[in-house]
Amino acid sequence: IEEVDAIIDKSGSVVFAEIQGYIDCCIKLSGMPDLSLTFINPRLFDDVSFHPCVRFRRWESERILSFVPPDGNFRLMSYHIGAQNVVAIPLYVKHSISFKETGGGRLDITIGPKQTMGKMVENVVVEIPMPKTVLNVTLTPTQGKYTFDPVSKNMVWEIGRIEAGKLPNIRGHISVQTGSSGPEANPIISIQFTISQLAVSGLKVNRL
Repeated sequence: IEEVDAIIDKSGSVVFAEIQGYIDCCIKLSGMPDLSLTFINPRLFDDVSFHPCVRFRRWESERILSFVPPDGNFRLMSYHIGAQNVVAIPLYVKHSISFKETGGGRLDITIGPKQTMGKMVENVVVEIPMPKTVLNVTLTPTQGKYTFDPVSKNMVWEIGRIEAGKLPNIRGHISVQTGSSGPEANPIISIQFTISQLAVSGLKVNRL
């Protein structure tokens, strides 16, 4: 599982990006299996932390994850990949969110696939926690549906699968409290998506 923390400018270009990754396991093996997991490119890791079952010395000397796993679900390893490695984000986002002193604000977001190695981008969900002064949003999505919670001020746009040649867009008006000054900063847009058999970092398992 990889989470990307990135700053993307209005045109969709990446200003900064880093990855926080996790390797989660579900073990259903009898006895005391001794496992070895190797990667094709372990040099990608900047920072790692392991489950206590991992033999750390073997990792230090050979870059091999050697462990006798516990039963069931557990997190084998967490890792960080910093900005000195080029992070190719598989989606691009063109965004414009603006607030005026009077008359509320405007929102316009377009999402499209980029560098997905020909794989399908699925389960796409865009989440925007709006500023406290926002009362409501009136938006028109070209794909999927959106909801806005007036209490938590959370706007969620469920897109689903991105089809080839289609660029999902959502745009419309943001109603804000009268007399309130505009928010100090634009809200952060977070995007969840699934691409099967693809790690954004380029990390590849060699063998288990």
